[in-house]
Amino acid sequence: MAWATVVLHGDLNDFPLSHRRGGVAHRRGDVVHRRFVGRPAVKDLLEALGIPHPEIAAITVNGAPAGFDHRLDDGARVEVWPAAEAAEWGLVPVLPAAPEDLADPRFVVDAHLGRLAAYLRMLGFDTWYRNDADDDQLAAVAAAEGRILLTRDRGLLKRSVVRRGAYLRSDQPVEQLVEVALRFGPVDRWRPFGRCLRCNTLLVSVSREEVLHRLQPLTRIYYDDFRRCPGCGAIYWKGSHHARMERLVDRVRASIPRSAER
Repeated sequence: MAWATVVLHGDLNDFPLSHRRGGVAHRRGDVVHRRFVGRPAVKDLLEALGIPHPEIAAITVNGAPAGFDHRLDDGARVEVWPAAEAAEWGLVPVLPAAPEDLADPRFVVDAHLGRLAAYLRMLGFDTWYRNDADDDQLAAVAAAEGRILLTRDRGLLKRSVVRRGAYLRSDQPVEQLVEVALRFGPVDRWRPFGRCLRCNTLLVSVSREEVLHRLQPLTRIYYDDFRRCPGCGAIYWKGSHHARMERLVDRVRASIPRSAER
């Protein structure tokens, strides 16, 4: 029976350790000692500890950069970093960020996180969401369309087809939105109120006359600026609902340190 020492940096320590037949894990601070058989891949060892691979940004084995497929020998010392710490340390990323992530990140959101999906669309992010989507469909969409999978299901993130994703620590939608903004969507990428909250389609400006027949009497009197969704036909204007959303955007922006805004 062989052993590896695993050093977990940053918020990778949030993940509880799993104890499986044939192996034990002892946690001392951010150091885990793990027993294994044969020469497992780093990815398999880390996921056995409960850490989904999309949460891992950089790995070293015995001080040298390593990938998920690196095979471990007895006595190996494995260190793993999440994205923020890996960038701070200037480490070689396991998977370089895709160009689309850097310029305009797109998301696929777990069926249990509908409020978060609406909030991301509110900020202008292309967000795929269906409240009846199962895990197979979520993983397939993430893989086929190169989207970042957002979920609170670690098992879903461990699927091999999922390349990029994030496990959301909070169960509160606004706090989840802050998590995503900090990690993937700096303030300078936000384009608030330009996307349909229902179906994700980009909105287009329309004249008051074009939508007059669909408006309530008071809306006809007090509002002149309208946008329509070409996808589902929803009409948007700057009423009291818009003011509430503006306050939410300001609240989220205020939660992000200035150093993280770009």
